[in-house]
Amino acid sequence: MRARSIILGVATALGLGGVANGIVMLLDPVNWYFAVPGVTSTGAFNQHFVRDIGLIFVLVGAALLTGVLRQPMRAALWSTAALWLAGHAMFHLWEVAVGICGPGAIARDFPAVTLPAILTAALAGWASRDARLNSRREVA
Repeated sequence: MRARSIILGVATALGLGGVANGIVMLLDPVNWYFAVPGVTSTGAFNQHFVRDIGLIFVLVGAALLTGVLRQPMRAALWSTAALWLAGHAMFHLWEVAVGICGPGAIARDFPAVTLPAILTAALAGWASRDARLNSRREVA
């Protein structure tokens, strides 16, 4: 049970972080754009784009939080969140690969982009395994 508590705690922290980030992006896109390291080097400020991505972060965070509370939906919600976060992380790596950003962007972006993608993918894998084990117990 201790592992389950840790896993749900990680999911809660990631969910709250996603929702908080998204809300700031929606309510104060200009300050978000200038406050987050590296964002200004990816192109000119675009309020619409920042708010679009903010909405996605709110939804990803909400999916993680809902999965914490709703075990039957957990694997699907966390897997969906992991897919978007992984795509986002791969896009950041692609920008380095094609020269849009320098190699230093990999380390700079790791804590806020790549690590959440890795953690959420691990959460999704755990939730999928847990769902399979629970369905086997119900059949037996």
